[in-house]
Amino acid sequence: MERTALGPKLATAPLPGSQFGGAFSPSEQPSRLLSLDLLRGLTIAFMILVNNAGDFGAAYWPLLHSAWNGCTPTDVVFPTFLFIIGITTVISTSSRLSRGIPKQQLFLQIVRRAVILFLLGILVNSFPFFNLHTMRFFGILPRISVCYFVVATLYLFSQGWRDKLALFIAILIGYWMLLRFMPVPGHGVPTRDVPFMDPLGNLAFWVDRSLFSASHLSDGTHDITGLGSTLPSIATTLLGVLTAQWLRASHSFAKKIRNIAVAGFAAIFLGGLWNFTFPINKELWTSSFVLFAGGISMLLLALFMWMFDRPPAAPSGRARSPLATALLVFGTNAITAYVFSELLASGLSSIPAHRGMNLQELLYQSILSVVPDAAFASLLYSLGFVAVCWIFTYSLYRRKIFIKI
Repeated sequence: MERTALGPKLATAPLPGSQFGGAFSPSEQPSRLLSLDLLRGLTIAFMILVNNAGDFGAAYWPLLHSAWNGCTPTDVVFPTFLFIIGITTVISTSSRLSRGIPKQQLFLQIVRRAVILFLLGILVNSFPFFNLHTMRFFGILPRISVCYFVVATLYLFSQGWRDKLALFIAILIGYWMLLRFMPVPGHGVPTRDVPFMDPLGNLAFWVDRSLFSASHLSDGTHDITGLGSTLPSIATTLLGVLTAQWLRASHSFAKKIRNIAVAGFAAIFLGGLWNFTFPINKELWTSSFVLFAGGISMLLLALFMWMFDRPPAAPSGRARSPLATALLVFGTNAITAYVFSELLASGLSSIPAHRGMNLQELLYQSILSVVPDAAFASLLYSLGFVAVCWIFTYSLYRRKIFIKI
């Protein structure tokens, strides 16, 4: 295994601040821009935590997705990761363009990375049995693949921000119009023949059912991260692109943090306002959800920049604090950590253990026998699972192995 970067900055090693191409004035240039890696690390840690409850039926509500409309902390995790991908796409693409790498070559790299991410998604979804009848073709990694491909291609051939903003707005309004006015085959027109955003009779889920049979969908009637709701996910990633372009502008570091925070509050307000007519919904990835979750992502980025990247440059002691190190372990090998966690979870659930239980259930029941509170026992299992994934990823971090796609 190589100890060098193998591809894009989707799971980057700590990024030098200079890669922002003028993001900071010389007097404010931090020795290392930690905020992206640390925020990415926090996102991956929380993603692994919520994806691996000991018992989803007993887990605390913040560690579960909303049943339908609404938003929990768990619902914000994936949008934050897509938001970060938008930022790192601008950083890596700008860096390569500045080195004179031809756009055609960069486009081929984008295609290669997107294909690898998509295939990794199928691997994760199908492991360990790879049953063609039940193989799931969409999910978290395939959605990342599509979003990355679209925004990376857009930015490669146009580095301006106005067209990205126009597309962002067009997607939000267009997606609302599609769900609100487009007739759903077999159900009718929303609000007239079928309730608006009906859990079954909506256009996004109809697209999933039209493309794949029930055995290939995560929930039978739809896929929770299916193709039908991928369009607004692209808007979430575009929000990261727009944020990165703001970071590259020639403003003071303090102004950048302040304006990102202000934009975050504004997005949360607009998302909450739109929620009254177009409810915040993670499974449909509604336009109000894009704004609301995107606003939270921007606030988190502003907070992390204030904590770790404020001029003068963040002292090395802060960068080496236990919390920063723990997050950097996940942040610098994010895709690797996620793939390992998914394969481990599938493996534990597939190994028969005792009295009809699989190994995952046996481990959880072992904790429950000592900790009678089911919710707390479920959390302890999740934390233990995160710890195992962290130890694996730390072994790579110590050896300076950063696996890039």
